[in-house]
Amino acid sequence: MAWFKRSQANIQSENPKKEMPDGMWTKCGGCGEIIHRKQLEQELWTCSKCQYHFRIGSKEYFSFLLDAGSFKEMDKKMRSMDPLQFTDSKPYSRRIDETIKKTGLMDAVRTGRGTIDQRPVVIACMDFAFIGGSMGSVVGEKISRAIDAARKHKHPLIIISSSGGARMMEGALSLMQLAKTSAKLAELAESHVPFISVMTDPTTGGVTASFAMLGDIHIAEPQALIGFAGPRVIRQTIGKDLPKGFQRSEFLQEKGFVDIIVHRREMREQISRVLQHLHS
Repeated sequence: MAWFKRSQANIQSENPKKEMPDGMWTKCGGCGEIIHRKQLEQELWTCSKCQYHFRIGSKEYFSFLLDAGSFKEMDKKMRSMDPLQFTDSKPYSRRIDETIKKTGLMDAVRTGRGTIDQRPVVIACMDFAFIGGSMGSVVGEKISRAIDAARKHKHPLIIISSSGGARMMEGALSLMQLAKTSAKLAELAESHVPFISVMTDPTTGGVTASFAMLGDIHIAEPQALIGFAGPRVIRQTIGKDLPKGFQRSEFLQEKGFVDIIVHRREMREQISRVLQHLHS
């Protein structure tokens, strides 16, 4: 039955489907919309259809919050040690080395000085990509040094939080950072230097229990998960169903824990307005 046989040339389409380069398109985690990478960057990594905020890191936040070329990083080469010789699925020391190589970051926070509309600030931004943005001894030390710099120069402090909490691989050394950063912020408040806390998705655990909730102004991105223990743990503890939207930024604003919810596209303008008000 020769009529049934077809050559490979006849099967192929005259306009073959082109392969899409990896990383050029991204699926929205909110509505499932497929978004081109350039469009996503233009929208500051938010979905124009449902306003879903993608998780981004310090490089992206600094790029649109600070005046171009103004950022000067502090304590850039500081990195975590392994005082407990901790091992879970792999040694902690190897986990650190692999994460540094993968992310290009030395730890879960970057700190420095810069300007916003020509107003000097000290800024710190956490990176969730580095071991879940967990707070170990290096994160606590870098945050503390940033607070000291803000106090010394009398420049407003901005901390952008994105964290799963304390870093369990460092045990009590990690938990000590809660008290350490809180004490430093008390000194900052005594010096009458303002602190703006920006909470993104997620801001949880020890970070929420320390510096993230000690700001003079609390700003949150829409629908950010903010809390100490997770909803499942709380539900099991109290034996009750939790309210709809529990631990989301809108719920926390309703209860008085968050002052302003700001879309990422308006974040720079809003922070600049707050800084202007603080200087007036």
